[in-house]
Amino acid sequence: MSRLILTFTDSGAGGLKAARLGDCVVGIEQQFVCGRLPTSSQFDALYAPRAASHGAEPHWLDNLTGGLVEDARGRGLGLIEFCEHFDAVDLWVDPDPNSQLQLAWLLDYLRPHVGVTSRLAILQTDHIIGAQQPIGLTAWQPRLAPIRGDHLEAASAAWTAWRASTPELWFNLLDQGLGALPQLRNSVVALLEELPSHGSGLGATEMQMLALLSAGHVHPYDLFPGHEKPNERQTFGYWETGALLDGLAHCPVPAISGLDEGPFDLVMHEDPDRHQRYKQSWLALTGLGQAIVAGAGDFSQYNPIHRWWGGTELTNDRLWRWDAESRTLIAP
Repeated sequence: MSRLILTFTDSGAGGLKAARLGDCVVGIEQQFVCGRLPTSSQFDALYAPRAASHGAEPHWLDNLTGGLVEDARGRGLGLIEFCEHFDAVDLWVDPDPNSQLQLAWLLDYLRPHVGVTSRLAILQTDHIIGAQQPIGLTAWQPRLAPIRGDHLEAASAAWTAWRASTPELWFNLLDQGLGALPQLRNSVVALLEELPSHGSGLGATEMQMLALLSAGHVHPYDLFPGHEKPNERQTFGYWETGALLDGLAHCPVPAISGLDEGPFDLVMHEDPDRHQRYKQSWLALTGLGQAIVAGAGDFSQYNPIHRWWGGTELTNDRLWRWDAESRTLIAP
């Protein structure tokens, strides 16, 4: 029986390839926790069959490797058509919010195609797949469960809510039955906590970075989440966290001083001198940063806000907030 494994991080795909659990392993990695979401037409163009006349446009098979993938790329197969070539399609899903959002999108995308959904099974883990040894991944394999209707319903509800133009549908997921996707509820809460807070105008990850700086962690990478690091929040990845730190330091009225380089992008990382200056930056809280940590300052009163939270565009005039103490959503 031919088996395709789909997962949502490059590290997870690498570990699963090393474990040799399937005939083909594909990492589908999209960034959904921040930034503007692709439109439906953009998703269709990315994952539909590629016409010969549109060979230069981005396609989901670009940059993937392996004999089966290269054959599919040569034939311009869409994701649906590629899945139909396998007897079984297994989904290995990390617990972090971005992986959960990708799972919701994928199941919603595949839902109309019974020929594919009938072949799906899922493993939802409490641990990071890419951090495991191949022998450990092999031991997890029996935990795969067939995809049922309640998986598809929960995923569609979550994806619809995340794409909505206000956070209300996402907040309402807390009152819905999400048991088929057990890690999704944690992600719903984690992402609500990244809305500007009622008091500070900052999300939970930004507040955690200020708190760590206040506690004496004075270099940029001290504030990043990671294994055995004081920042345990895993809502955002490496690049997203770097962008948040940029936003706290490089703005009209900063909350953090001393960040000697930026922006936090690939260009900076590829320049050894600039990256070294970044790593050695000696950070400190500004007066605004101190006030925010003390519960007496609001970042949004002094700085422009313009970012995307799912399908919600957040600006100073349209700032949805999260009150962690009462666990309520506050409309603009």
